[in-house]
Amino acid sequence: MATPFARLLLATEHTEFDAGAENLAMALARHCALPLAAVLPIVSNPEFEVAAPELAARSDAQASRRREALLEMARVQQVRLEVAVRHGSEPDAEIVQEALQRQSDLIVIRRRGKRGFLAQLLIGEMVSRVVAHAPCSVLIAPRMAQLWTRRVLVGIDPQAPSEAALGLAAGIAADCALPLRVVCVVGTDAFRPRAEPVLAALLQKARAICPAADGELRSGRAHDELVQAATTGGADLLVVARHRDDGVRRLRIGSVAHKVIGMADCPVLVHVKPAGTAGGFT
Repeated sequence: MATPFARLLLATEHTEFDAGAENLAMALARHCALPLAAVLPIVSNPEFEVAAPELAARSDAQASRRREALLEMARVQQVRLEVAVRHGSEPDAEIVQEALQRQSDLIVIRRRGKRGFLAQLLIGEMVSRVVAHAPCSVLIAPRMAQLWTRRVLVGIDPQAPSEAALGLAAGIAADCALPLRVVCVVGTDAFRPRAEPVLAALLQKARAICPAADGELRSGRAHDELVQAATTGGADLLVVARHRDDGVRRLRIGSVAHKVIGMADCPVLVHVKPAGTAGGFT
């Protein structure tokens, strides 16, 4: 089974909050035998550089040090790394643009940033924007994240099942020789009869890629049930889908995926569906 990814991009500011994303990205690069690209976004704009050249120079020097530290980290871990430093007023926009230019198929990023009010959010503001606008799938890593070694879990909305997210999760599980659990969640038990054949069909497709796949149908609030299923089932990677609303040319994470990212103890992979497709928790 070929690895599901070919072009990895690590988005990092190389702070203590980025440690999990950096470790996970480098472990994934080693596992897949791939080079790793990294983008280091620096908040800047022409007005700032003209008005405060000393501060701008200090910021550049700090970025240079962080770049060299990342390169040394990669050298020690025997990962081929290329680091791009990008200046802009919106770090998330710089990350998305780097992913577009590199045609990345996976962005690896931290879950939250610096301490304070924003750290109390489920997901940091910059990270939330990256996930919402990324042109590819995004892997969100808690601070202590490690490469998955136990089980992959994929959450599927039985009313709008994302076969692409299912295929991605099954591919990762097969590539890592891990079991896969497919979890469908309905609001109440009254919907279970309609969801059961959907889960059965999804399992048949998943097993064509990952024979070690099983399924579970749960009732309740989708984010609570997915996080609980990951915890009790020993999953150390949780896969969900991002919602795209093409009718108003708008992207959003979706409330369920957003809460899962913020509440899960393990890394969460948000599969990005191509334009014009449906399916996935929102």
